[in-house]
Amino acid sequence: MFPQRLDSPLAYDIAKAMVDGFNRHYRLFRTESARAKHRFEVADWHGQQRAQRERIEFYDLRVRECSTRLEREFKAGEQGMDVWQQVKLHYIGLLVDHRQPELAETFFNSVTTKMLHRSYFQNDFIFVRPAVSTEYLEAAEKRPTYRAYYPTRANLGAVLLQMVQDFDLQRAFADLARDIGHVESAVRQQLGEVTLRANFQIQVLTGLFFRNKGAYICGKVINGFQEHPFALPILHVQLHNADSKLVIDAALFGEDDMLLLFSFARAYFMVDMEIPSAYVQFLRSMMPRKPRNEIYNALGLAKQGKTLFYRDLLLHQRHSTDQFRIAPGIKGMVMLVFDMPSFPYVFKVIKDFFPPQKDTTREQVKAKYLLVKQHDRVGRMADTLEYSEVAFPRERFSDAVIAELEKFAPSQLEISDRDGDGQMEVVIKHCYIERRMIPLNIYLQEAFDAGPDDRRARAQIERSVVEYGNAIKDLVAANIFPGDMLWKNFGVTRNGKVVFYDYDEIEYLTDCNFRTVPQPRTEEEEMSGEIWYRVGPKDVFPETFGPFLLGNPLVREVFMRHHADLLEAGFWQVHKERIQAGYVHDVFPYEQDKRFGIG
Repeated sequence: MFPQRLDSPLAYDIAKAMVDGFNRHYRLFRTESARAKHRFEVADWHGQQRAQRERIEFYDLRVRECSTRLEREFKAGEQGMDVWQQVKLHYIGLLVDHRQPELAETFFNSVTTKMLHRSYFQNDFIFVRPAVSTEYLEAAEKRPTYRAYYPTRANLGAVLLQMVQDFDLQRAFADLARDIGHVESAVRQQLGEVTLRANFQIQVLTGLFFRNKGAYICGKVINGFQEHPFALPILHVQLHNADSKLVIDAALFGEDDMLLLFSFARAYFMVDMEIPSAYVQFLRSMMPRKPRNEIYNALGLAKQGKTLFYRDLLLHQRHSTDQFRIAPGIKGMVMLVFDMPSFPYVFKVIKDFFPPQKDTTREQVKAKYLLVKQHDRVGRMADTLEYSEVAFPRERFSDAVIAELEKFAPSQLEISDRDGDGQMEVVIKHCYIERRMIPLNIYLQEAFDAGPDDRRARAQIERSVVEYGNAIKDLVAANIFPGDMLWKNFGVTRNGKVVFYDYDEIEYLTDCNFRTVPQPRTEEEEMSGEIWYRVGPKDVFPETFGPFLLGNPLVREVFMRHHADLLEAGFWQVHKERIQAGYVHDVFPYEQDKRFGIG
């Protein structure tokens, strides 16, 4: 238990320094997020990408800064249990009127676990559960979390126009009246001929959501007991060789559209929020199936997402009894993957050694995962949560998983009674955690097993193969060459999207050299079973993909009908050259048939 007296000036000074460290972090985070509006207005796409990468690094930089200050000024790492107990109590007191208390608590955890021995990682010293409520937090600034509008059927268009104008975008629309007409029609179609109730209103978050080359207005239409979540994407369009102007490109309605927009396979949004918990609560009302940790991730607050995920994991373990098992699918050469059937995530551990054909190292694999974290994932690469020193009860692991870890990743495994209470723990030194998907090879095999005459199975094969090719083309547009394109390295999400999740061989497209296989010069070369021509370390021969991917006749027929260009070096080279010339591709988080057809 904590002591009742708070009589240590040193403890207060440490707590105050930690709050100051967090406030500096969030001030810089908000400033960079707010600048996204200007970058969007001036179409600074490369600046937007650069800011996206750099903002991800802010948190760890501030944690290091704060830890250094605490050690330099207070020798904080040398203080005893009684001081640190009081530090936490003082810290809680300093968060009473704070606008981001849940983020500040996570910052406290990050700093203390960086400075203290693991034996201190208990309820007395870190925030295992939140201590300060985020309910009913109100903005201190003049701008509220969301604005409410109260239209009638007669003035709906005028109210929608005012709603868009209130965001004060400093670039002209090409034809805002036309765009509002499209949005009004979409809203009326969504509502149908229902009676408008007394509470009929439109609620819109006051921060614009910026990502890639788009800005998004996010809100909901409320009528009686019905709520209709929506998002309006705003894009630039080039008209008659003049400066680009803005258009509202679509009206996305319903939870499914919002889930695609906020997918774990997309880059984080930039949005200026004074009270992030209020944004999360609003967005959760629009997407009740979306875990809160993934919403925090989507808003760029990945450390808070990790905190909430870990709490969810602990809660799930407390209310479940199944064991971790080797994940279904073909085993990888680089990663050892296990999961718990009742929990919708997989855990990936880098092996200690790799077969000769995998010319890589642990640090290189970690660098690839960091690249994906910082890159625009365009809905085609799964986000990952990275953890160190994760402890689990030993009884939750099957013997098969332990045997695999001991054989392939012994440096990443520790089994001991670390707390001295007779309960054995499994500690994973480093792992990645990501959403579980159905491996694409298994998904296709299920359809193959149904037989060629099964109409639904054929449709599943066609849809999957088309989506697979679309996924690769979206990655190409984002300057990513996936490297190993085998079906087993892609997964199918619950909404049928195909997502890539094996990152140890990815490269920037612009770093690759796409070539056509040379014609043999002699009969010996033509008959040779070995590669007789020179191959550089970054050389890629797209025409050689076919034998590895298209063995099934039905798969080959669909692939060649929709994506034959992926087997041509010219396709890849054209995209490489466009990216090298500075072009940033549009990749839409919604289907083409959702677009108004303006741009």
